[in-house]
Amino acid sequence: MRYAHLPLLLLLGACTVGPDYFRPQIAATAGATRFVRAGDTSQPDGPAVAAWWTSFRDPILDTLEEKARTANADVEIATARLRQARAGLRLERANARPNANVQALYLHGELPPTNLGAIGSSDETNSSGQEATRTSLDFYNAGFDASWEVDLFGGKRRAREAAAAAAEAYGADLDDVRVTLSAEIAQAYINLRDVQARLDMAQASARLQREMLVLLRQRAVAGTATRGEVAQLVGDVENTDANVTPLTGQRDAYLNNLAVLVGEAPGALDALLTPIRPVPLPPAAVAIGDPARLLSRRPDVRSAERTLAAQTAKIGVAEAARFPKLSFMGVIGLGGSDPGDVFDLSNVSALALPRLTWNVLDFGRNNARIDQQTGVRDEAQGRYRRAVLGALQDAEDSLGRFGSRRMVFASAARAEQAAIQATTLAQQNYRAGTLRRGDWLNAERQQLSAAQALSQSTAAMSNDFVALQKSLGLGWPATGGADTGIKTVGNGS
Repeated sequence: MRYAHLPLLLLLGACTVGPDYFRPQIAATAGATRFVRAGDTSQPDGPAVAAWWTSFRDPILDTLEEKARTANADVEIATARLRQARAGLRLERANARPNANVQALYLHGELPPTNLGAIGSSDETNSSGQEATRTSLDFYNAGFDASWEVDLFGGKRRAREAAAAAAEAYGADLDDVRVTLSAEIAQAYINLRDVQARLDMAQASARLQREMLVLLRQRAVAGTATRGEVAQLVGDVENTDANVTPLTGQRDAYLNNLAVLVGEAPGALDALLTPIRPVPLPPAAVAIGDPARLLSRRPDVRSAERTLAAQTAKIGVAEAARFPKLSFMGVIGLGGSDPGDVFDLSNVSALALPRLTWNVLDFGRNNARIDQQTGVRDEAQGRYRRAVLGALQDAEDSLGRFGSRRMVFASAARAEQAAIQATTLAQQNYRAGTLRRGDWLNAERQQLSAAQALSQSTAAMSNDFVALQKSLGLGWPATGGADTGIKTVGNGS
């Protein structure tokens, strides 16, 4: 009958208080098969593209992205936070197991004189003339003790659930940092190439204008041009020169930004990035997938969902504190008044101490803690709902902007082709003697202006492509192994 209570304890140990977590179904559109702003060019599912920047086919951009993966400071910070969270999970798992200690003890005591006999000696006497003795005590002990708290109502299990969900949330945060980083690098690189191209064309345009100014002044001397025409062209030259300086500053800023993003000091990448290269173009087909897979892939949505799961589990931790706690402690030791007693097995002592505690009079403290944690859980649920709807809006907005930008790019490309044709005709007419050199140079300058506009349009479209990839949660393979099934949409370029 000594162990008749064990079945009851095991039954209580199977209890887990607090709400069980179920992933909420927030947005009805999450189950939709296509995006509203995807247009009419949806194609069948294709393979997932985590490293979407490779579709630009620019080896320098690929190098920057890979370097930043391990050298970026934000990635380092997020990785350290993930390690902390995983260590916290290991700690919660260890807390569910017994705690054991090995200890050795030496005690020496000096007690005041007594009339009860002597363990020691003294020359003092009391008021009755009886000999009083001072007690001297030595005690040696070596032993082992263990303690364990039975998880009667599942508080420790809920704590482990919360720690596991929190670690997964930090893993999603790391993915989010990587997704954001990959987009920032790509956009900075695109903007750098655009500024470099426009700076080179602005300098070429300034040289053409100066050559035109020389010809116009010659005509003014000959009486075939007016002073007003000369003054107007002088103003155009000054305006072109004024536009060159800001472009130089922007180029240097993007060089510095890219260096810092990959974990280097400003200027470290100048040798790599200074040679001019074309502005990268997005691919002809763009992977988009569907809203449901978007929500399973977006790191910020996964982080918000895992945070909600963690806060839900913590309600169970708070509720378990309302109920009794049962713990066991055991002590085994060897010892006595002599050092050799710690090696004498006949001096073994053992102690078993079951302990039941219950805070029955807390004046509502535990209820307040439960209400407080329930409020934290409700806040996390609102944040999750906001993350879901924000992710859907981000994707739809990015699709809409990218679709509009493709049409602007197509118009800019046609305008440049028209300017090239006009320049070719002007050159032919000049060589045939039917057009002045100044008019031919002006046609070339107009072509440069159209090329600058096309460069800006290309950069804008490529940046919108990057924003679209970021909104879809692409950038690095998900830590949690999220489904990354996708569809494709043509870019019309």
